[in-house]
Amino acid sequence: MPSFLAHDGTELAYHVFGDGAPLVCLPGGPMSDSRYLGDLGGLPAHRQVIMLDHRGTGRSAVPEDTASYRCDRLVDDVEALRERLGLERIDLLAHSAGANLAARYAERHPERVARLVLITPSVFAVGVTITGETRLQTALLRKEEPWFPEAFAALETIVAGRPTPTAWEAVAPFTYGRWDEPSRAHAAAGDELRNGEAAAVYGSEGAFDPEATRAALATLPAPVLVLAGEVDLSAPPSAVAELAGLYPEAQLVVQPGAGHFPWLDDAARFVSAVNAFLG
Repeated sequence: MPSFLAHDGTELAYHVFGDGAPLVCLPGGPMSDSRYLGDLGGLPAHRQVIMLDHRGTGRSAVPEDTASYRCDRLVDDVEALRERLGLERIDLLAHSAGANLAARYAERHPERVARLVLITPSVFAVGVTITGETRLQTALLRKEEPWFPEAFAALETIVAGRPTPTAWEAVAPFTYGRWDEPSRAHAAAGDELRNGEAAAVYGSEGAFDPEATRAALATLPAPVLVLAGEVDLSAPPSAVAELAGLYPEAQLVVQPGAGHFPWLDDAARFVSAVNAFLG
């Protein structure tokens, strides 16, 4: 297992899959073990995929200073990985909450980003608002699903700020384009692969400065692919489109029928979209 030392001495691990031009991947969660990404639908058949285990997750060490779990402070870990790989610039792929880290990295090191791929991205770092009504309207796209009535009722309690004890478990089917056995297994493993303590710090006070990040991204020279899932409640296409509009060279793709993990819902379509962009 390859590893390197972060600037504060924390040992960080990363995983290398496939051959070809390197593609550095930042997991979401926030602060989830990179194993949840699987093989990103078979992407290593086309690129050398390098998956970072954030500090305190996967094979990476727990830092002495747990305040270093904060998103803006993780930027230094990404830069240390780039230095370890000996790359002048990196192609960077980020999923979900990892997109916040990618945005802050691009803000601080724009000259180091060759191309940026944001998959069903979180929008906290840039201050985009996702309303409860937007989530409810997106959920209605699934109204023909057998599990919909119970899941939608639970979602309504969450949006109203009065979730029932079982509400979050009940809305799990909305996270996937298909609520089948592989999706159930992926959902069940999610909590075990997430560092809850680190996640609580990730977006804490000082992690984000949306005004500064927006200003920096408005001049980012790198081309950007922003991929949304058509039925994703976490990152609805309208919010993802607003995020894409912040970048001067962004391409928006909405994957039909996909939820928050589009490589699970249609691997071939997902890989095709990413490869078409990366070339």
